[in-house]
Amino acid sequence: MIPELPHDIRTPAYVLDVAALKRNLATAARIKREAGVKMLLATKAWAMPAAFPLMVDVLDGTTASGEYEARLGREEFGREVHVYAPAYAQGEVARLTGIANHIYANSPEQAVHVADVVRGSGRSDIAIGARINPGYSNATLGGALYDPCAPNSRFGTTAAEIDRLPWDDIDIFHVHALCESLADGSVGLIEHVARDFAPYLKRVKAVNFGGGHFINKPGYDVGKLIAALKAFRAEFSLEVYLEPGAGLIVDAGYLVATVIGLHRNDGEIAILDASASTHMPDVLEVPYTPPVLGAELPGVLAHDYILGGKTCMTGDVIGEYSFAEPLTAGSRIVFGDMMQYTFVKNTTFNGTPLPDLAMLHEDGRYEVVRTFGYEEFRRRLG
Repeated sequence: MIPELPHDIRTPAYVLDVAALKRNLATAARIKREAGVKMLLATKAWAMPAAFPLMVDVLDGTTASGEYEARLGREEFGREVHVYAPAYAQGEVARLTGIANHIYANSPEQAVHVADVVRGSGRSDIAIGARINPGYSNATLGGALYDPCAPNSRFGTTAAEIDRLPWDDIDIFHVHALCESLADGSVGLIEHVARDFAPYLKRVKAVNFGGGHFINKPGYDVGKLIAALKAFRAEFSLEVYLEPGAGLIVDAGYLVATVIGLHRNDGEIAILDASASTHMPDVLEVPYTPPVLGAELPGVLAHDYILGGKTCMTGDVIGEYSFAEPLTAGSRIVFGDMMQYTFVKNTTFNGTPLPDLAMLHEDGRYEVVRTFGYEEFRRRLG
């Protein structure tokens, strides 16, 4: 359904649909309530502090991929702060002891280092986690590019190295092996860990099953996930965490763009003030073609167009679509599912302006929470 957006909004703009976010959070609340688990927001996928007040009563905290994300979680969200990185820069773990409640190590050597630094900090309340590569692959997007357990993965201690971990210092067994997985992937991971790693689970206080659980994607069997989590908790009596990112904000927002020019080269091309290269990089990295509200696949409706950005990158092409009416300069284009891995990955390549960040409230009110101008482009250039 095309959202009711004001006709005079400045584009490009990322627009959070508050009603859709609340529907997604209701799913998270159900899983927490019925399975008895904790749930964290993975800020690597999406971080809009203006919307955190909508989430803080449902989620238990945030999970970060480094010091700055952890600091954001501490200062803007509160509650628990978890952090994992495949390696930490010099002094980073020491600084994290003043920010995080849970720090995860990627290797036996790192686990020793994290434990030493945590002990030296005097913070007895910090839990230490070990990320394990469980050898279980169920990434449904992008193949090996998005598979944490692909050959030569940087992520997690493998089964061959697991006995080198300082288990007396480890509080949390952490696995992250999924990407946009439906319930069969989630349940498969839970059962795989229970079956293959039981001796290690008996040595820890909690298990973190990571992200990639696409809990709000149509077709995800939430009941099946809840049943698997309940069975796992009954068997091992451990605290359990999930840390979805995209799963919490899928289909919860838009990127609104405007046609700023038309071109013809063996077909009709519409040039937008939004860019695949700078505003939706996963379109090129995965790659995939994002949905456009009111459009169809080429040839379905009367008028076919290639949609592209205005950067100098030849491949700055979003996709090919068909529309019921011809596009003209000034036509509005609304891309769907544009909250996950979009503005957290933006660049200002070519001096391309960053889109506004906005919220569409349930009463129809449109609120711009952040705008960017030339100063943001200049600031990054030294």
